[in-house]
Amino acid sequence: MLTARSDETDQLVGLGVGADDYMSKPFSMRTLVARVHALLRRVERHPAPTPTVVHEFDDVRVDEHARRVFRDGDEVHLTRTEFDLLLFLARRPGAAFARDRLLSDVWGWSRDDSMTSVPSRTVDSHVKALRRKLGSDVVRTVHGVGYAFRARG
Repeated sequence: MLTARSDETDQLVGLGVGADDYMSKPFSMRTLVARVHALLRRVERHPAPTPTVVHEFDDVRVDEHARRVFRDGDEVHLTRTEFDLLLFLARRPGAAFARDRLLSDVWGWSRDDSMTSVPSRTVDSHVKALRRKLGSDVVRTVHGVGYAFRARG
């Protein structure tokens, strides 16, 4: 906190409401810079932990940050694209997505790129690999639409 108020009460209130430091005018720019660097060192020594985001559905567990998948407690090794596809679907269980949407959101292909029959078969082959590795009940086919991650239950 940088302020013109220099009373002890003002300093206590400022620190009490959450300020990490308190400086009153007049101040030296070198002192201000030194205090900012000291605060930054403290933050760098204790980085905020990365929150663990895990999607669990019965016997399937998808750890988003570690990029690991488990079925019945056993780790299942997926390729990068298989994991990205599974994660996209697992974030929205039960929702059905068309192949074009999956190609766009998972593969990053534009709609113009996906107009041939070859790219849409790419989705099919990756879904087939996921079913082979995780079981046929994890990703379901929604006829006339595309694919969905099974809903909880």
